[in-house]
Amino acid sequence: MNLYEYWLAGSLAIPGKKKIKLKAMFPEVGELYRLKPSQVEGISFLTGLEQEKLKERQAVPEEELGRQASYCRAHNIGLVLWGDKDYPVRLRDIYNPPYGLFYRGRLPVEAQASVAVVGARNCSPYGRAAAEDIGYRLAQAGIAVISGMAAGIDGAGHQGALRAGGQTYGVLGCGIDVCYPPGHRKLYGALAAQGGVISEYPPHTKPYAMLFPQRNRLISGMADAVLVVEAKEKSGSLITADFALEQGKEVYAVPGRASDALSRGTNRLIRQGAGIFLSVGDFLEEMGVFKKEPGPSTEKQKISLEKMERVLYSCLGFHAKNLDRIMEETGFSLGELLPYLASLQEKGCILEVYKNYYARAGDPV
Repeated sequence: MNLYEYWLAGSLAIPGKKKIKLKAMFPEVGELYRLKPSQVEGISFLTGLEQEKLKERQAVPEEELGRQASYCRAHNIGLVLWGDKDYPVRLRDIYNPPYGLFYRGRLPVEAQASVAVVGARNCSPYGRAAAEDIGYRLAQAGIAVISGMAAGIDGAGHQGALRAGGQTYGVLGCGIDVCYPPGHRKLYGALAAQGGVISEYPPHTKPYAMLFPQRNRLISGMADAVLVVEAKEKSGSLITADFALEQGKEVYAVPGRASDALSRGTNRLIRQGAGIFLSVGDFLEEMGVFKKEPGPSTEKQKISLEKMERVLYSCLGFHAKNLDRIMEETGFSLGELLPYLASLQEKGCILEVYKNYYARAGDPV
């Protein structure tokens, strides 16, 4: 790891697009590190504050940079730079691309289609179950799942993809070695092992609130489409959707009841023209580029249902119903109902969203 490239990549106060211009001016970044203050002040495209922050970064001794680079090597942290062959192609032409990406595990594979699954941190049990199911089914179809490793919808989407043995990548709003939220340490480790953890922020950077909105442009930038599962009217997920639209990406949203606060953001996206997400199968078909020949796992999802299972399945929707309501609508006794519920769960057709409440899984049978 080149010390001076590490130094420039870790300069938080300078936007990525300006770091790229600095690199073009100083191909040997060590020259930039050694500029005199008057020379820094002569770089016209830097604001006064950015010039001062660059001079502050110049004060970091080379010995300290060496220790920081050694820390990265010891902790399996890689650094890829804009223009490197391994730099994600999807990010190269976005507005303000990151100059450098720190990562653990792997970076997304350009040839693999990818979808960002994002949503509310304080999600509903239904939203959590839906996001995990969506992540699972996307991964089964060979789609990489991109998200922010946050609590709620983000984490559930990652977990679904991991459960399916697929590729999933977490984009952090903090230093690459900082697990946020702290309760996701197990998820962090699983992502590094089965996909990747990625950040434009260097090690030890704390999860400052101002860093997360900018992080969202990378989530949308690495994805071919963005899917919002649940979101309030003012939500970071809607920022991700806005970035996606600016980047020319497709945006889809899971519709919800008008009375639910967590559906207001997604319903508003739909009103503004976002695609309506009803099932992974429909979504993949609409997106065309993601089509994939059915494999053994897909065939299993399309297994024929018995007559009584179909009666039960047709009674359920994408909002959970409790056992009493299901018995009332189907006419089944509890003894008749439970075996059918267990069978449909085993076939992946329905989910127990929370105790004794059931809803359809992503793809209708």
